[in-house]
Amino acid sequence: METHSATNLNHRYVTTDETWAHHFDPETKQQSMQWKHPTSPPVVKLHRVISASKAMVSVFWNSEGVLLTDYLEKGKKGVYYAVLIRKLREVIKEKRWGKLTQGELLHHDYAPAHTSHVATTTIHDCGFKLLSHPLYSPDLAPSDFHLFQHLKKSLRGRAFEDDEDVTVAVNEWTEEQDQFFSLNA
Repeated sequence: METHSATNLNHRYVTTDETWAHHFDPETKQQSMQWKHPTSPPVVKLHRVISASKAMVSVFWNSEGVLLTDYLEKGKKGVYYAVLIRKLREVIKEKRWGKLTQGELLHHDYAPAHTSHVATTTIHDCGFKLLSHPLYSPDLAPSDFHLFQHLKKSLRGRAFEDDEDVTVAVNEWTEEQDQFFSLNA
């Protein structure tokens, strides 16, 4: 009986966070290491830096996988998060039919966009129950140490021309992830 209720809770729990996806993020030293013979000449590598161009990626996910990925348009802020909450509600209705009747549990940090009056009103109006992020705790959501770690590793070392290319790469990566990836968070 406990397993069933814990599974039910896992399916109702939705976490969200944002991250920057850079147009170019060089490989780490560990990623670029090569085996070579002791008598081989040293490998010459150029010093590469992260590009200034980047796209803000917002991801909503739960134990069943990624529910919604969205990208902040340059110059747009304001009620962006409230719009995302409404999109999330529609996605859950479409993808996870019947889940909203149980009351989805939403977890996010205390970013100003998340705690604004407009956002909190929208969360309430959409029927989500907000899980509090513990005060004075590090801003570490499961997205930070699981989802984004793997996402950024897949993007590292690749160069993208523009935000559209970054969007395509992130969407391809999220579609490749299966439920077991989300369950291991």
